[in-house]
Amino acid sequence: MKFVHIADMHFDSPFINLADRPGFGDIMRMEQRKAFKKVIEYIKENQIQYLFIAGDLYEQKYIRKSTIEYINNLFKEIPNTKIFISPGNHDPYIKNSYYNQFDWNSNVKIFTNNVEKVETEEADIYGCGFDDFYCQNNMIKDLKIENKDKINILLIHGSVNASETLEKNYNPMTKKSIEEKGFDYVALGHIHKREDSTNIVYPGSTVPMGFDELGEHGIIIGELNKNKLNIQFKKISEIEFEEIKINCTEIISQEELIEKINNLKLESNKLYKIILIEKRNFEINTYNLFKFNLDEKIIKIKDKTKPVYDFNSLSNETTLKGLFTKEMLKRLDKAENEEQKSIIEKAIELGLEVLE
Repeated sequence: MKFVHIADMHFDSPFINLADRPGFGDIMRMEQRKAFKKVIEYIKENQIQYLFIAGDLYEQKYIRKSTIEYINNLFKEIPNTKIFISPGNHDPYIKNSYYNQFDWNSNVKIFTNNVEKVETEEADIYGCGFDDFYCQNNMIKDLKIENKDKINILLIHGSVNASETLEKNYNPMTKKSIEEKGFDYVALGHIHKREDSTNIVYPGSTVPMGFDELGEHGIIIGELNKNKLNIQFKKISEIEFEEIKINCTEIISQEELIEKINNLKLESNKLYKIILIEKRNFEINTYNLFKFNLDEKIIKIKDKTKPVYDFNSLSNETTLKGLFTKEMLKRLDKAENEEQKSIIEKAIELGLEVLE
């Protein structure tokens, strides 16, 4: 049997704080549509029998009916493909969800929070989905395969080997517990980074959602017999995110920094975050930099530079600047996180400029 496995499309995500350029969310939402259409075209051209969607197909809080209709119309183009959806934490099967209220095409099967088995000629397909935005229990804890002579597939959204407290809110499972079930293929969703070294597979997000999702993104293509699994990754998204760091220690003016940015060699299919690092010799306003017609592929600039002031030496002076710095360093020592530290360091720098 041939299948395509995708997850974490997040249709109609607002993409808040992704870019410093206005209107960028609209660009990314169009990219989601283009990518999904490419998935459907691949299925049509290669006569794929099964499409597994492992959750977070859309954003429950933001999804528009027009987008649901767009998705369903594409499903209608592949009537001979059996489509299985396991709702995730961003698109749970709840009372007012489109999973519950929309009239989906006949080739679409949407799992609910109870584990269900669907028998097909080629395989037994098990699945279940979120019925809330959180799930702290292992939804497949008591699941047992009924016919081990058939191909058995599990479709589910959740965290495997969750190490962070937050991740334990999203259907926590261990890899060992999944392996013990004996499935021939486990189609997972939730983790946006691809993990496909075994038959327990995360395809990653189909379209990257931000700068914490670098590299290529796409789908898993599989061919499965009872004793043999062949899978490969296929790039779908035309967009990739990349970060570039610029050392500002030797840069002495805003104009020189802009020249440095404009001289970067940028690839046409990538979107960039510029990270300014090390020491700075002048005040940097990242939003102001975009007024100078920077390349459109640069969508975010992050200032992580530190002022050239030697705070410790200044704090030992008996001047007004010294007393100010000494008091502010006390507050810096009490900062609870990096964000607070950054704010205090900025306050010290601005205060010293005023006292010059």
